[in-house]
Amino acid sequence: QVQLVESGGGLVQTGGSLRLSCAASGGTFSRYVMGWFRQAPGKEREFVAAISWRGRITSYADFVKGRFTISRDNAKNTVYLQMNSLKPEDTANYYCAAAKTSVITTTGVQYDYWGQGTQVTVSS
Repeated sequence: QVQLVESGGGLVQTGGSLRLSCAASGGTFSRYVMGWFRQAPGKEREFVAAISWRGRITSYADFVKGRFTISRDNAKNTVYLQMNSLKPEDTANYYCAAAKTSVITTTGVQYDYWGQGTQVTVSS
């Protein structure tokens, strides 16, 4: 059983930055594809970013490409999401997820474990 705990969310002005962290425990972190998803009120959960076992491969949703960066530190069992140039439409609850696969995936159903989320609010 893998446990994931997100942190780092908060209130930021348009154009600002936040760094989200996700601490994992209870599994072999280096053998999980890690991803970030988000869900805004009244909208479906959507893929944000994912990273492979060693961090060599990353994938981003088009709407965050060039603004967000996903990274991981396997020695610390932690995955990060650096968010720059934030926009009001980035406002959402951000979730960390772990997938028991060696193939990077952008599909939520492929992820086996989920954190409880951290709220990001971007003011206009």
